[in-house]
Amino acid sequence: MPIETTASVVAEVPDDAELLAVPYASDLSPAVDLHLPVSDLLAHYEAKGEAGEIVEVPVARGGGIGRVLLYGVGDGSPRALRRAAAALTRRAKGRDTLTVAVPEGDVTAFAEAALLAAYTFRIGEAGKKAVRALAFAGADEGQVRRAETVAHAVALARDLANTPSSVKDPAWLAERAAEVGLPVEVWDEERLLADGFGGILAVGRGSASPPRLIQLSYTPAEPADRHVVLVGKGITFDSGGLSLKPTDNMKTQKTDMAGGAVVIAVLGALAALGAPVRVTGLIAAAENMPSGTSQRPSDVIKHYGGRTVEVLNTDAEGRLVLADALAYADAVLDPDAVVDIATLTGAITVALGRNVGAVYSSDDVLAKQLVEAGQSADDRLWRMPLIEDYTPALESSIADLANVEAGSRFGAGSITAALFLREFAGDRPWAHLDIAGVGRSTVEEGTLSKGATGFGVRVLLEWLTRG
Repeated sequence: MPIETTASVVAEVPDDAELLAVPYASDLSPAVDLHLPVSDLLAHYEAKGEAGEIVEVPVARGGGIGRVLLYGVGDGSPRALRRAAAALTRRAKGRDTLTVAVPEGDVTAFAEAALLAAYTFRIGEAGKKAVRALAFAGADEGQVRRAETVAHAVALARDLANTPSSVKDPAWLAERAAEVGLPVEVWDEERLLADGFGGILAVGRGSASPPRLIQLSYTPAEPADRHVVLVGKGITFDSGGLSLKPTDNMKTQKTDMAGGAVVIAVLGALAALGAPVRVTGLIAAAENMPSGTSQRPSDVIKHYGGRTVEVLNTDAEGRLVLADALAYADAVLDPDAVVDIATLTGAITVALGRNVGAVYSSDDVLAKQLVEAGQSADDRLWRMPLIEDYTPALESSIADLANVEAGSRFGAGSITAALFLREFAGDRPWAHLDIAGVGRSTVEEGTLSKGATGFGVRVLLEWLTRG
């Protein structure tokens, strides 16, 4: 379900605002004259001006008593403003309208965070609803509209990933992709077989819901100098296949198509943001289930383009579907750069935790651009190394490659997974975003709600729309 909270811009703070939020600086001086001893009030509450700090005070307003939320903005950085905005939205839960006197600084980041904090996903009776409307007083209309577009794209990615797998399967995901209003092409199982997409077919063999390859195409209004391909992992449920996951590890696997959800959401937002680059999105979608038709450990599959892979672990399935899509992008689409995004390895959570995503890349310029875009958009990335000494982990005695290391000589599961994907990306600039740690949230905090985070939407939109 999309963010239901609406955003509007007003020139100045209205006298009859139901609930008003006013920023204050570290010296405890408010940005708006409230005809109140604000500094004394804040001193009484021992306010420090930290981002996310809120002091609620009653005021005479419109012949009655209203409420004002005095909020701190910390150092005024985009990160601090996001924290402050999210805290305000959460504080206003259940209200009809919150009017916010915007702080100095990055209003787009502020408004985006305020909207993201209003996101909810629930099946059944709703609890206390988010504030229905946010009015940003003194904001630039263009900045708020960009924030709204990005926030709704993140919400779409979250919705797709949060939808239970009893509802979504590869065909369902293809239908949702078609709804973003771009040219779409879908490979069903017969066409996948005819065209040689052996990895996607192998992963989907055990499921009653056949796999799909989904292609979305965005072309800007003006001729584009660059063509970028985004590839997303679209495993609509991952049981592990015959290499079955433990029960606890399986509970979150409806979100294993979070990378594919990000690609769909990004493609759908590009026109509204005026992205100047041509972008093709590929979502490799399958359901990884155990059955009498499942692929087996020790099977050898042939990927698009002819490369053979020995499957030593059927729970390392994401790299198998991505390999097909990457090989197709390299051979047919001929992009200037290709970026794949996937909840790929638990190992990256051990390395980077749940607040920073990983980027692996064959190209220093591309890696730098993505890291900088992530810093700006608050989808933070850390570049990880492609350690060439670990490539023997991919060796197979009977096929061109193995999908996992046969022993435990090297470990480094996230790095070896990235090295595997690189084998299919060709010689063009390529980057891999491993979002297994950041793609899901276990907390209800700030801009996050429990479940899918939509991580990757903001960084990719920032990168693709930069001049």
